[in-house]
Amino acid sequence: MDDKQKIENIINLYIESMNKSDADMVKDAFHSNAKVTGYLHGELLQLSTEEFAGFVSSQQPSPIENGENIEFDILSMEIEGTIAYVKIRDKYLGITFLDILSLLKDGDNWSIYNKLFNVEHAPS
Repeated sequence: MDDKQKIENIINLYIESMNKSDADMVKDAFHSNAKVTGYLHGELLQLSTEEFAGFVSSQQPSPIENGENIEFDILSMEIEGTIAYVKIRDKYLGITFLDILSLLKDGDNWSIYNKLFNVEHAPS
């Protein structure tokens, strides 16, 4: 499996973690030192991997249990040696996000090291 496929697998794991509200899957997709940062409802959020995993797992029932699978598109991807970035658009909890994900390769494994998000559309 090449790096592009490995990165796509990590992105799919990240999306699936939100679909299932699964904290362990979040921790498998994200580096333990990762940060999730952006504005949500006018408030700056700066979450650790542990905090983001807690947020994701608190969404009960999960989106998949509600029949609301997360829609997402990979808009772009750049891989340079042991680093990469992926730009994705996803709809989660009724909100459309634009995410910039920075990934880091450790050995043969990739993980999300940083997630910056922008809310493109939120229900009023």
